[in-house]
Amino acid sequence: MGQNEWLDITVEQAKAVANVDSYIDNDLIMFDRFEHILTTEGSKRLQSLFVGLCVEGEATYVVNSKTHSVTSNDLIILSEGQLIESYRLSPDCKGVAIVSSRLFFQEVVKEVSEISALFLFANTSPVLHLTDEKKEMFLRCFSDVKSTVDNRDHHFRKEIVIAKLKVLIYEIGNEIWKVQQEHQPKNTRAESIFTEFILLVEQNFRQERRVGWYADRLHITPKYLSEAVKQVSRRTPTEWIDTYVVLEIRVLLKNTMKSIKEIAQELHFTNQSFLGKFFKEHVGISPSGYRRS
Repeated sequence: MGQNEWLDITVEQAKAVANVDSYIDNDLIMFDRFEHILTTEGSKRLQSLFVGLCVEGEATYVVNSKTHSVTSNDLIILSEGQLIESYRLSPDCKGVAIVSSRLFFQEVVKEVSEISALFLFANTSPVLHLTDEKKEMFLRCFSDVKSTVDNRDHHFRKEIVIAKLKVLIYEIGNEIWKVQQEHQPKNTRAESIFTEFILLVEQNFRQERRVGWYADRLHITPKYLSEAVKQVSRRTPTEWIDTYVVLEIRVLLKNTMKSIKEIAQELHFTNQSFLGKFFKEHVGISPSGYRRS
């Protein structure tokens, strides 16, 4: 595998080929040298969440057939499933970046309000310009998170990283909110449906996993809901619902003493066996094996 292929592979494989030491399992990678992030040739499908800050120089790239230019103080947010092409860095380009698996990012933002707006921004407006003050804030937060990631002797390292990343997400969300208030962009119908759908999922995924149920609440057909969500996010409604369910199972397995049977009942699975099959299909390991790990 060539080093320029990391955008087309999983976080686990990216960690193996990127030659970096700052990571948590197969969930998170921290790059403190933006210019070392590998460029792509041809079309590559991003299989992770990418958040980067350009400190010097410039870069250009194409996301889902749309060209973007990045200069100093620009924050880049790219979500899983987006198609990246023609990525180029100037010789003096420098910066930092965070690459996260989808499930880990969901765990970080689980309690963050208005998270659907951030997802929407990542898909429709992936470049955000920061003031010098906000750039320094981001760099301080990045350095703080990275120092915790690198402290492998700390028993609660992952939990602290999640808490610190949550602060950074709130700061980014505030900047997005200010831009949205200033420009007041008019969402397309599909974007509005996606936002409402995500809010409904966040509130109801524990009890309801049927796409038709969500479509009824939005007063549209399941087909129209699927088309709108996939148009905006490149993922299906079922994939979004399953993401929230998997994350909740992970949290309950790791942070509670509830039995797998009790978790199955809480999340309205028919029985423990169905939950086990669902979890293994999405995570690659049984619930009991995940709890032991």
